Amino acid sequence: MAMSDRLLAAWYAGHPALKLLQPLEWLYRRVVTRKRKRFLAGEGEIYQPPVPLIVVGNITVGGTGKTPMILWMIEHCQRSGLRVGVVSRGYGAKPAQFPWRVEADQGADIAGDEPLLIVQRTGVPLMIDPDRSSAVKALLASEPLDLILSDDGMQHYRLARDLELVLIDAARGLGNKRCLPAGPLREPIERLQSVDAVLFNGAAHDRDDGFAFQLQPTALINLKTGERRPLDHFPPGQALHAVAGIGNPRRFFNTLETLHWQPIPHGFADHAEYSVQALNFTPSLPLVMTEKDAVKCRAFAAADWWYLAVDAAPSPAFVAWFDTQLMRLLPARLLP
Repeated sequence: MAMSDRLLAAWYAGHPALKLLQPLEWLYRRVVTRKRKRFLAGEGEIYQPPVPLIVVGNITVGGTGKTPMILWMIEHCQRSGLRVGVVSRGYGAKPAQFPWRVEADQGADIAGDEPLLIVQRTGVPLMIDPDRSSAVKALLASEPLDLILSDDGMQHYRLARDLELVLIDAARGLGNKRCLPAGPLREPIERLQSVDAVLFNGAAHDRDDGFAFQLQPTALINLKTGERRPLDHFPPGQALHAVAGIGNPRRFFNTLETLHWQPIPHGFADHAEYSVQALNFTPSLPLVMTEKDAVKCRAFAAADWWYLAVDAAPSPAFVAWFDTQLMRLLPARLLP
């Protein structure tokens, strides 16, 4: 198990040795708290976009289902005729320059895996730049938009925002509720009191402290041909290799088990790079991976490699709440 994996496990298990990191946690909390206070006071260079901007992020390290939720929001807004754009840091991307407009035919090494997935799925205009303010400016200069979604960026306080949504893994929660490096929190837990909404990935019902949403598998897609098959393509009990390079690979493996398959799990680091050799498993079985992994593997995929298409399904209460926020943020002429 890699050091990062061991540390992640310790955060969520509440390992007592983490107390040794409390002095570093204190320093970290001091830095992030001061950074937020400066933002709230309007100090420093803060860019206010001319159109509403919604941050979809988290306060924990590790996967929370952010990309599927952003895909749902894009498609929900597009169905209302809204022109939506997305900005992202572009983790792992190595374009020729920043800001960089992501196109569907680019490689994940250039565009980043999550931005490329979003563009390939929705066709939305998307700009990457570690400086998200620069990404927003470049995006607005390229075409007219009604609304911008920021893929993460909760702690990017040089960019003003109109709405903040925080996603939390309902099963793992906030771990030991301590900040880095003693825990998984990017900001103190009190930060949740200031956001506009909290969504719990995997919660069965809405909670007093937030909305529920589920990740629902919808189909198997062949990496090599693009062929779409229903979930009964594999019979119950089918053994297969399962590949996940996401923040919480166990969630993906559990999903395959709920489909009554028998996955042999192969967990990789989040945003992992792949090769034929890295995915050459024995025995010879069908291979199923996440869509995020698939964007990096199509060029060398074998005939029996598939990805599981997954869609976010937020609760009706969240959908109603979100529509109310859009009505508040956007001119009436833009809404149906």
